[in-house]
Amino acid sequence: MKKVAVFGKPGSGKSTFSKYLAKQVGLPLHQLDIMVFNQDGSQISRTQFDDNHDKILQQPSWILEGLGPLGSFKQRLAHADTLIYIDLPYWLSYWLVTKRAIKGLIKTPEGWPQGCSIIQGTRQSYHYLKLSRQFWNDEFEQNLTNIASDKQLYIVRSLSELKSLQRQLVS
Repeated sequence: MKKVAVFGKPGSGKSTFSKYLAKQVGLPLHQLDIMVFNQDGSQISRTQFDDNHDKILQQPSWILEGLGPLGSFKQRLAHADTLIYIDLPYWLSYWLVTKRAIKGLIKTPEGWPQGCSIIQGTRQSYHYLKLSRQFWNDEFEQNLTNIASDKQLYIVRSLSELKSLQRQLVS
């Protein structure tokens, strides 16, 4: 496990899981939400993002967490040797986004881009969750299985499975 892609719907625990994994196994962590935004909260240019993303893909080891632009997501899947798809039930993702928003009013969530509004980010997460059934579906999972024929693929469907995977990967 040298190149790990962690992805799934908003509020699925990707950031928390990825930080723990990076710390335990010693791989550099790159969070796409942070890579997409400048310090002032504005989005970086697509060219700048692609350049930064491509440089990471060429490194000998990494954990890339998040989705980002679709083209970069497909590149990441191709380069990774380990794919971790966190596919929690929608109701749970909505709850975790809401919980993050409430906590975020007191303390900025870990991995949250500096300068980005927790309220606006939460609205975007709700909006993306509403649309995500069009992307995170059975067809996506079948394509993912095909892509992963020569990779380690983990599909996580509950918080208990996520904790179990944490223990499994660091032992």
